[in-house]
Amino acid sequence: MHDTAMMYGKHFFSTYMKDASGLKILDIGAQDVNGSLRSVAPINNDYIGADFVEGKGVDVILDDPYLLPFEDSSIDVVVSSSCYEHSEFFWLSFNEALRVLKPTGLLYINVPSNGAYHRYPVDCWRFYPDSGIALEKWGNRSGYECALLESFTGIRKNDSWHDFVGVFVKNKINATKFQNRIQFNTKEFMNGRLLNSEEIYNHKIFQQTWKVRDLKRIIKEAIKPLIGRP
Repeated sequence: MHDTAMMYGKHFFSTYMKDASGLKILDIGAQDVNGSLRSVAPINNDYIGADFVEGKGVDVILDDPYLLPFEDSSIDVVVSSSCYEHSEFFWLSFNEALRVLKPTGLLYINVPSNGAYHRYPVDCWRFYPDSGIALEKWGNRSGYECALLESFTGIRKNDSWHDFVGVFVKNKINATKFQNRIQFNTKEFMNGRLLNSEEIYNHKIFQQTWKVRDLKRIIKEAIKPLIGRP
């Protein structure tokens, strides 16, 4: 798990689950690879790690990525970090998370908005600032009264990833139970969105990475002799 994925996961728990106890937390994609959200989750809760392979931090092995082995409305919180880019049909993953959540349940997702192609076993998607609203609309169209509480694009640190973060409540009538937001507690984000607001907070046009800029420079230098001008 890269540095900012861990950081924003910690922000989620401290913002939405401060002092929570006795809750059932489901982590989809929970295998501990250089860290896991389990390590920053609040204690005194039932933390269930689910993944498609056996490994450290995995309590439940999933046979079907789009069929979670849990009853309807049985989970308090679902978290999934760095997984949706590898889900061929992430919209089905989203609906399945909503299915198992209680009406007051929260869904936290962290998905790259940029970065290198990395197959595990496939790499299909990147999420942009409007992705959270699109997922909310998809959930509503699928019969769920879900609402996007907040979303934003994170600022990379030591690694290359600008994380897209989205927090959803299963039933929008319970949105008032959650008044705090990650965006209220950190400035390390851009293109933020909040429930019941059309405003884009810390709006920024996403800049190209240094690798792309360097590639353009290399190509320009390489073709100079061919075109005969600077």
